[in-house]
Amino acid sequence: MKTTRRVSLRNGILKYAEQKYHVHPEYPWQRLPDYCVLRHAENRKWFAIVMNVCYEKFGIAKEGYTDILDIKVYPALSGSICRSKGFYSGYHMQKCGWITVLLDGSVDKKQICSLLDMSYEITAGVRKAGNLMRISRWLVPANPKFYDIEKAVSESRDSTFLWKQSSHIQTGDIVYIYVAAPVSAVLYRCRAEAVDIPYEYADKNVRMSHVMKLKLLKQYDRRKFNLAFLKECGVAFIRGPRSIPDRLLSALEVPGDE
Repeated sequence: MKTTRRVSLRNGILKYAEQKYHVHPEYPWQRLPDYCVLRHAENRKWFAIVMNVCYEKFGIAKEGYTDILDIKVYPALSGSICRSKGFYSGYHMQKCGWITVLLDGSVDKKQICSLLDMSYEITAGVRKAGNLMRISRWLVPANPKFYDIEKAVSESRDSTFLWKQSSHIQTGDIVYIYVAAPVSAVLYRCRAEAVDIPYEYADKNVRMSHVMKLKLLKQYDRRKFNLAFLKECGVAFIRGPRSIPDRLLSALEVPGDE
């Protein structure tokens, strides 16, 4: 098979998987030497496939071939992701939730790695206590004048909702949401299930190009962690995602929440 390649993020993605998850690519198809899979060491499930496919398979008016990556995402997100440049429905794995990412530079490597993390988590089954991710904790503001987060949380069927992405928040991080006036209190404890999800939105108040998927872990009484209490803990202003002082974190972290 003649393979005319341009730029490819293939090696960088495989190196990322090796460094983070200690997995090496397997090449199961003798007649397709450029095709490889990434598997979980424990359950042997695939969480990614790297292939080399001609552009015309995707209706792209370019000659030659490009490396692509098939990964699994949350089915509810696959439609919005595939509307972004460089993303398509799963080429080899056409089951629900699998998508294809071009590795020719159409999509930023950091974003691809984030989605690879999502695929790894989805296909891993039960999360093990000794996972390799470092968990950080963040305090994030929400302005009810621009978005009714209480309504969004109450109407969520699976306790998950989308939120504007912060470049510092990673998959697995814990996110505490402070709802501004008239509430003026920390109301929610969440976990970032996925980050850097392509999502185009803009109005006069908010502009978003990426979002993260948060899962609600606990809802607090609005009288408990109000602004007066936060000020006592050293938090006077919350204008964007920020770290949490130890005193406030100790109050927020209640054993058994998860």
